[in-house]
Amino acid sequence: MLTENEKYFFDLRGYLVIENAIDAATLEILNNAVDEKIAVVEDPDFTTKRLSQCLDWGSEFMDLMTTPNVFPKLQEIIGVSVRLDHVYCDIIRSGLSPIGASLHGGQTPFEPGQFYHFQNGNIYNGLTVVAFNLQDVNEGDGGFACVPGSHKSNLPHPIDWKDMSESVHETITPVIGKAGTAIIFTEALTHGGLPWKGKSERRSLFYKYSPLSCTFSPSSFSHVNYENLSDEQKAVLVRPQSSNFPLDRVIAGEENNRK
Repeated sequence: MLTENEKYFFDLRGYLVIENAIDAATLEILNNAVDEKIAVVEDPDFTTKRLSQCLDWGSEFMDLMTTPNVFPKLQEIIGVSVRLDHVYCDIIRSGLSPIGASLHGGQTPFEPGQFYHFQNGNIYNGLTVVAFNLQDVNEGDGGFACVPGSHKSNLPHPIDWKDMSESVHETITPVIGKAGTAIIFTEALTHGGLPWKGKSERRSLFYKYSPLSCTFSPSSFSHVNYENLSDEQKAVLVRPQSSNFPLDRVIAGEENNRK
């Protein structure tokens, strides 16, 4: 659950930093798995790389999807039943991220799958991200940055702010965190990646979630493609559908689709 302070800060800024979301032993396993994936890429001298299909890399990656240090807070932030939309791992050795250094996202112009809404004391979001730092992100390193509060802006961000590769407006705020930190942010928040200047690689796992009735990715997960899942994990690995369905019906529906 969100504390009152966390709820306030998320509503105010559009993101929330959770320290020690991953313990040291799990961090080591996750990083070792990433090392193994890097070892077999076609271009080993890359400066930036995006890897997908992370749920297939080991049980620790699957468990991270509903980790108790983060997932209950995420559920309250999205506000309704939650499904996993897509997952990837970004590795940046220097310079630009896989999608460059441009600001994107924002409440305006409105996009139905990416929104922020507050009503009757409750938070509601469209596509929402949990970004896990697998390596330290220190002051001046670069990496994730955003315009705090822009998830409630009624105007698009100034066009001359967009490119952060050469200059960064003072309103754009880097968000730092040690390895094991999780950053939850709404895609309605204007954000992007600053050029990476850190001594080590930037390694970030991005787990992106949507309300049950929404989708962003053109493809979707189904729990029938995975084994040894908890009921909670099964309920998250489903195709988009009405939020009015009880979770047992959602899970059963996936089984029927397989048949």
